[in-house]
Amino acid sequence: MKALPQLMFQRDLAEVIQLWTQAFPDMTATELAAKGEPRRVSVNPAGQELILFHSPVSHEFDFTPSISIVVSCERADEVDHLAGVLGDGGKTFMPLDSYPFSPRFTWIADRFGVSWQLMQQPEGQG
Repeated sequence: MKALPQLMFQRDLAEVIQLWTQAFPDMTATELAAKGEPRRVSVNPAGQELILFHSPVSHEFDFTPSISIVVSCERADEVDHLAGVLGDGGKTFMPLDSYPFSPRFTWIADRFGVSWQLMQQPEGQG
């Protein structure tokens, strides 16, 4: 048994995969759907497997910041890189700064509405 998060998009997944690959160069994308079926792709940003789904049906809802993908980084420059790529054209919920829980942190939504919490681990934690 295995549970995986599936993110439903109402757009072509190629744009999402392109942006995320810029942020996470080691990310792979594997097609899961058979020809003629709605597109489903397995991706693994920062080692976390996710399923991306292109909905053939329009919906009145979209993503919410109540659920975020949290990426824990060892270095501040990693946080800065991710924030620069993923934040381009998106929204900022908490600006890139130092906080009591992390020396470098931001909470953003990318231009597709996916919420990301990007943080540098405090020294001595991993």
